[in-house]
Amino acid sequence: MNSKYDFGDVDVAQTVYIRKVAIATLPRDIREQLPEGRDVYAVHDAEGERLALVQDRSLAFTLARQNEMTPVSVH
Repeated sequence: MNSKYDFGDVDVAQTVYIRKVAIATLPRDIREQLPEGRDVYAVHDAEGERLALVQDRSLAFTLARQNEMTPVSVH
């Protein structure tokens, strides 16, 4: 179904996307800094650019909100 959705006054430029990152896809120097068995979450802008990596999903949402952005979960 392709239907347009009116997001109202939401500023798309301020929307960021939170998603779990596969550790194997990260550069080796970053992987070496991560504790084993921990999940990593990325904060991405609307164009898909990674803005931040954090070790906790709730921290990713907090980080976005503290920077006046609207976080959205991506699966």
